[in-house]
Amino acid sequence: MEKMSKAFEKVKIMVGMEVEDEEQQAAALDNDNSFAFMDEFNRNCTLSTKQRLYGFAICFAAGLTCTLLSMLVFLKPIKFAIAFTLGNLLSLGSTAFLIGPKKQISMMLDPVRIYATAIYIASMIIALFCALYVHNKLLTLLAIILEFGALVWYSLSYIPFARSMVSKIMVSCFDTEF
Repeated sequence: MEKMSKAFEKVKIMVGMEVEDEEQQAAALDNDNSFAFMDEFNRNCTLSTKQRLYGFAICFAAGLTCTLLSMLVFLKPIKFAIAFTLGNLLSLGSTAFLIGPKKQISMMLDPVRIYATAIYIASMIIALFCALYVHNKLLTLLAIILEFGALVWYSLSYIPFARSMVSKIMVSCFDTEF
């Protein structure tokens, strides 16, 4: 194998191409391995358009159902938090059927919305923690309010200029100077 790589390097030199040294090759290999799991996952998740639409519709309908059913137990914050958060997770996961899990994660980690994503995911974890482990209705209710606000802010990050518009409206509504 080493003879092949040396021969390939000689051919590159003869053609006038630059030969990468071992450090550059190792850096390129590390870079390739950073998303290797997601690339392999995407290759194994080849669905037809019809299957993607079915997956999206089922997952989104289940998420919407959980969210709507959570309204029935609104007065019981712990049950509400579990159903509402499960509905949010299913709805969020449904879009991965449409655009693929790698693109979904890369869009969520886009610099424009990384803070909104982090706050949204953290608020879901906090809501579930308060509901399942703390069993405090007030903390669970506050966590759900935080989760809903984070959901709105995260959703607005996909609409151009929506967050700046909402921010300006909120500032003008709560402006104390007349």
